[in-house]
Amino acid sequence: MPLAAEQARRVYDRIGRAQDTQRFYEDAATSRLAELSDLAEARSVFELGCGTGRFAASLLRDRLPDDARYLGVDISPKMVALAGERLGRWRPRAEVALIDPPAVELPGDDGGFDRFLATYVFDLLTVEDARRLLAEAQRLLAPTGLLCVVGLTHGVTPTTRMVSRGWEAVAKRRPSLLGGCRPIELSELLAPGGWRVRDREVVAHWGVPSEVIVAGPQAAPSVARAAA
Repeated sequence: MPLAAEQARRVYDRIGRAQDTQRFYEDAATSRLAELSDLAEARSVFELGCGTGRFAASLLRDRLPDDARYLGVDISPKMVALAGERLGRWRPRAEVALIDPPAVELPGDDGGFDRFLATYVFDLLTVEDARRLLAEAQRLLAPTGLLCVVGLTHGVTPTTRMVSRGWEAVAKRRPSLLGGCRPIELSELLAPGGWRVRDREVVAHWGVPSEVIVAGPQAAPSVARAAA
């Protein structure tokens, strides 16, 4: 079961730096997302759920142009503080801001960003909140901008199916143990919102399957790929 916004805030305030231990399965998927997202062409990036700022730091260091600006937001004051500290070397072009649930309006001008990133965020939200935030992503993105997302998903091989079913069972009984995250289908969330999927892959590491999607309101015809 997904956590309510205030529950999620308490969980992530408590987790703090320990969130980075999830890199054992996250890094393979987020690295693939970075490869697919044409970040060398981005001049403005918005990240929903910036966490400790680890992914943002890797993009600012290795992927984004030197003049690209970054805005990351999170509902956890602890995460905002950690991300702000980690991204300090890139100020003032990199900023981090606290958002206050249950409000769903995100900071930023209409059409003001080339990329909208969200890694392991939509898999902890209710379907209703996820779709409201995806509508906000459409508002924030430039006409040629891209939505770049990763989330836990259902397995596509015997091993990954076993892992995802186990994860789902724990998520139903003790969602706070897993930060509220559970396997979902991101592509199904995007379908009613008018997104055109450009790239889709399932990337698995240590048996944990993650769905990687790059999409845009005016993207090229969809391409589906799978890797496990």
